[in-house]
Amino acid sequence: MTAGETGHGHEHRAAHELGRHDGNRRRLALTLGLVLLYMAAEVVGGILTGSLALLADAGHMLSDAAALGLALFAIWFARRPAPSTFTFGYHRTEILAALVNGATLLAISAWIVVEAVRRFRVPHDVDGGPMMAVAAGGLLVNLAGLWILHGGREANLNVRGAWLHVLTDALGSVQAMLAGGLIWALGWTWADPVASLLIAVLVLWSAWALVRESVSVLMQRAPGHVSVDELREAILGIDGVTAICDMHVWTVTTGLDSMSAHVVVEEGRSDREMLRAVRELVHARFGIDHVTVQIEPEGFEEPDAGF
Repeated sequence: MTAGETGHGHEHRAAHELGRHDGNRRRLALTLGLVLLYMAAEVVGGILTGSLALLADAGHMLSDAAALGLALFAIWFARRPAPSTFTFGYHRTEILAALVNGATLLAISAWIVVEAVRRFRVPHDVDGGPMMAVAAGGLLVNLAGLWILHGGREANLNVRGAWLHVLTDALGSVQAMLAGGLIWALGWTWADPVASLLIAVLVLWSAWALVRESVSVLMQRAPGHVSVDELREAILGIDGVTAICDMHVWTVTTGLDSMSAHVVVEEGRSDREMLRAVRELVHARFGIDHVTVQIEPEGFEEPDAGF
């Protein structure tokens, strides 16, 4: 006998997920508009001032725009009705989008490093005053984007990826402002490629965390907040449970964790009561709602599958 989500629970979860997706879509769309607007300003400012740091920041803003656009597409696609062959729907689209965003960040950091090394070899004249002013405007735009996306970053890896893009861009704007100030006040043109290298390090840091978490989900690693050993021991601690096997715990997409297991129970135990006990424990202690349990009596042996 198996158990999953009840009809009422499934409908409640579906309504909750719909509201969450709509909120994230609005956040992403608004932030995308801000980023595109100021990205153009930074490109013009970088060309006019000769600043690599501003161009690097504009390049990062371009990746922000791509990341936000990809995140918006992923949210739209994940909500599409899936054919019967996609039994979990298109939820993993959001994880794939997060992975692509992380890989893009890695590529951008490599480009910034190469350009910065060239600037060390062949210094460029940089107009520090306008550079500092343009970077300050970029910082304000990024801070606005961070504030808009803040509400959805903890509950969705896809939105978190976009938020990380904007965060590293905000830090890049700070560094571009500092570099512009040093160039304007002291004539230290080397501050521009140094700031660019620091931006590259920040981009690399955020990208690595995002790629690592995305790959963990795609490899069906157990959610970070769930100890599989503790979960196993907790189920074994239920009165009447004698063994547990074939237990799997994984994340379909951010906020949708699943568990399946075969639970062996003492002879004479009510399947319905044992199912309820397992499900309530898994939900209350480990926060997993999508639970599938097969109840098996002691001594039950499955037919040999021939493997």
